[in-house]
Amino acid sequence: MAIASAIRLASTACCVAVLAGSWTWLATLPTNVLFGLMTSIATLIALSFIPDNQVQKQSELHRYPATDSNLPLPESNIRDSYPKYNEKDPVKSFVSICECLIRECTESLPSTHELPQMEQKWIVDMLEYNVKGGKMNRGLMVVESGKVIMKSQGREVTDDDLKKLAVLGWCIEWLQAWLLVADDFMDSSETRRGQVCWYKKDGVDEIAINDAFLLEMLVYRVLKRHFWMEPYYIDLVDLFMETTFQTECGQLLDLQCKNLGLADFTYKRWELIVKYKTAFYSFYLPVALGMTVAGIKNQAAYDAAREPLLLMGVYFQAQDDYLDAFAPPETLGKIGTDIQDKKCGWLFVQAYHELCTSEQKAYLDEHYGKCKVQTEEENKIKAIYRDIGLEEKYKNYEAQSFKDIMAFQTQVEEVGLPWEIIEIFLKKVYKRTK
Repeated sequence: MAIASAIRLASTACCVAVLAGSWTWLATLPTNVLFGLMTSIATLIALSFIPDNQVQKQSELHRYPATDSNLPLPESNIRDSYPKYNEKDPVKSFVSICECLIRECTESLPSTHELPQMEQKWIVDMLEYNVKGGKMNRGLMVVESGKVIMKSQGREVTDDDLKKLAVLGWCIEWLQAWLLVADDFMDSSETRRGQVCWYKKDGVDEIAINDAFLLEMLVYRVLKRHFWMEPYYIDLVDLFMETTFQTECGQLLDLQCKNLGLADFTYKRWELIVKYKTAFYSFYLPVALGMTVAGIKNQAAYDAAREPLLLMGVYFQAQDDYLDAFAPPETLGKIGTDIQDKKCGWLFVQAYHELCTSEQKAYLDEHYGKCKVQTEEENKIKAIYRDIGLEEKYKNYEAQSFKDIMAFQTQVEEVGLPWEIIEIFLKKVYKRTK
């Protein structure tokens, strides 16, 4: 499209040059004829500066005739009705976007999908219960990374830019919510974010699985409703689909541990689990979304950002494994169940393959994954972790991870990305306590 504009502009310039060389002849024309000719040339020049996407945008919009009759897509900016995004209070502004999305996703369901009031209310309650209450680091990071990148490009970050980024931030938060709803059910977890897990609520039980599916599909409905007219809409869908698949591969690696012996719980297996189950969606996805909205199309830029972000995600999960065993439940917001659930965790693989005596290893063989939370056996396993110096080993690992991540600064900056997009994320997670 840009090439076509350049050709039009060059052609117009050539015409002007030819006419300028024939000024003597032009001067002989009647005034009204000369005025009309010059007006036409000026109009051509002005049109040459109008971006092609503005000229052809409406005619090039891809429609979805198979589904448009059910819920016609909005052609105006639906975010205009949202509250102004206040950068001085980003958390409050971010939460207000969630309220708007819940309303958008549910208020039309009786008319578009014939849902009775009970089922509509169920979805509203399910969203209210499961998508709120977290730290929202992933979602807020979409806004932060997009804003930082746009400013580094010399662009003014508009209110609508911030709202777009916040909508995508909530898409990640909803993605995480459906993963957690399903994960808690499969792991028989008790609490999540300081409250009883959704599946354990009265009347929910196995309905939680369908609710997880609903949450996932609502992510794609939000993407379509807000970004279908954007040139990067398909990029967003592709990014969410691929990241979800990567996460499910990690989930499979994790769940298959129930069919493996403890000797198979190696550091390599743990690293694969956490890279795919956590790092892609929690660390790479937020920054990649900010890059996409900022118009970055260079694959080298995405590759450069991905490496330190995945490394950060692996460190984050080691941190999570450490906190599961040693952080108080009231601080963590949940009761740690990794020992009960026979998790292939950072603490276990270090203990079992490197640090335990034969007697301690035998105790792990006998009780790991076979005892309940807060029992004598679980407490003994945690005592073994302390006795073999895992707390100190973790602190050393944490310090080295920080150095390894910081070593990528030059690589990131060489592709034109601001290092701040990595640094902001690192500050949020380094040495966290919950």
